[in-house]
Amino acid sequence: MLPQDLRTLWTEPRPPDAPARVWRDWVLLAAGLGGVVLEATLRENVVWRPVAVVFAVWLCLLPLWRRTRPLAMVTMAFGSMALLQVASLVAAAREPVGLYTGMVVLVLVYALPRWGSGREIVLGGAAILTTGALCSVTDETPVVENIVGFVFLLMPGVFGAAVRFWLTARERQLDQVRSREREQLARELHDTVAHHVSAMVIIAQAGGVLADTDPSAAVKALEGVEEEGARTLEEMRAMVAALRDRGVGAELAPPAGVADLERLVRTPGGRLRVDLGLDGELDVLPPAVDAAVYRIVQESVTNALRHAVDATELVVRVAAERHTVRVNVHDNGRRTGRGRDGYGLTGLRERATLLGGTLRAGPGADRGWHVEAELPRARSESGVHSRPRR
Repeated sequence: MLPQDLRTLWTEPRPPDAPARVWRDWVLLAAGLGGVVLEATLRENVVWRPVAVVFAVWLCLLPLWRRTRPLAMVTMAFGSMALLQVASLVAAAREPVGLYTGMVVLVLVYALPRWGSGREIVLGGAAILTTGALCSVTDETPVVENIVGFVFLLMPGVFGAAVRFWLTARERQLDQVRSREREQLARELHDTVAHHVSAMVIIAQAGGVLADTDPSAAVKALEGVEEEGARTLEEMRAMVAALRDRGVGAELAPPAGVADLERLVRTPGGRLRVDLGLDGELDVLPPAVDAAVYRIVQESVTNALRHAVDATELVVRVAAERHTVRVNVHDNGRRTGRGRDGYGLTGLRERATLLGGTLRAGPGADRGWHVEAELPRARSESGVHSRPRR
């Protein structure tokens, strides 16, 4: 089991999208160089002062590349520390050479497991442990202090590994949310296509029966087949990005849509008064957009019931325009400084993106939480089919 784990660690790739530099890097560099100046000026017992200053400046510069080249930075930092330790040992320096500002190397220890590949973590960890062991052997310090020093040196690396594991687990959860949302869209696509194809089969059969006795009726049947086929293709274009090779076993049940919103807002639990406003021709929406509008309102109502502090009213507005459908949901709850942007809203953003739209969610300017979505209708008015209100 252990060799397999080591092989897995060795082949672990780097985390994607590592930033080259951010503003914190320049703050860290300025703080480090400032510390070097103050320590070199005010501290009296500095051994080999020019060498110590140059060495400290060198260590302060290395973190600028800690994300893109973590192994190289760790190797250069701890390799130079080992060389300096050997030089001070040969020259019999009375005190350890270096400034306390050199503790900036702990940032490199953190960055190695946070941004490095498995191979880089193993090799860099070996360099860190080798340098630490060399300093422990050459320094005349008690064993207990050496052990504490090792723990202190390795703690940033443990913290970096924990952060990487947590972010990886969260990204995996987000991927699962996106996958579930896409599979739901795939099921809805299955329902839509099954409905249209069934209609096409029935119309074609009728046209075949009437072809001999009423040619004009047969022509109309062919036109009906063409219309249903066009509708099916448009629905497939709206949701084809959601298709997966797995998990598409769908029940042939129509998904909830705008027609179900009135029933949805009538049963929120009594704590919130829901003001629902519908505007425009919402009964002729494509099924994918119809279902997406319902899901956005459903998730927003659920979040308001769970998280809106001291809220008494929830306002829901759905408006159909010529080319888009707009959804606005906001409550009058008290702002607590804590967001409600969880996995549900992540899935809705994925759905809106697949449909070619956008979704934004965040705290309002004064009170409450706002959700705003804009979805394309994805077809001309002449190409839609009416959906009866339930």
